[in-house]
Amino acid sequence: MDTSYPLPTQVLKALAHPARLRLLNALRHEEECVCHLTALLHQRQAYVSQQLMFLRQAGLLEDRKDGLRVFYRVKDPRVFDVLDGVNALAGVKGIAEDTKRIATCPCPKCESKQARRMPRAGSDYSRIALNRMDCGRRVY
Repeated sequence: MDTSYPLPTQVLKALAHPARLRLLNALRHEEECVCHLTALLHQRQAYVSQQLMFLRQAGLLEDRKDGLRVFYRVKDPRVFDVLDGVNALAGVKGIAEDTKRIATCPCPKCESKQARRMPRAGSDYSRIALNRMDCGRRVY
């Protein structure tokens, strides 16, 4: 086996998985917590953590802990140049970003976005919003 390209091989191997590509795309603009990424992929936390570990070991991601939450961010944004180049080569016209608020994500970032969108108490719109509550869970 030829070992003259160990680092490029490791990076390309890390990029050769659809779930890891979605994770990188979700991290394109800012860091995200594992719970957000888990909700985004609609996968178990263990599966998402395994994919994140693979990307981290390839040197593409960094993580930080904040209490019980772990946040991931891209270590070198040049990886997006590689992804964009591969997409152009494959004829893909831009990948839709999946980083919008996810109803099943309990992370503080998503909760704060939802709090900003909630209407003021007493307004007609707030009564409509409260009627859309289903068993204590917001319905979107």
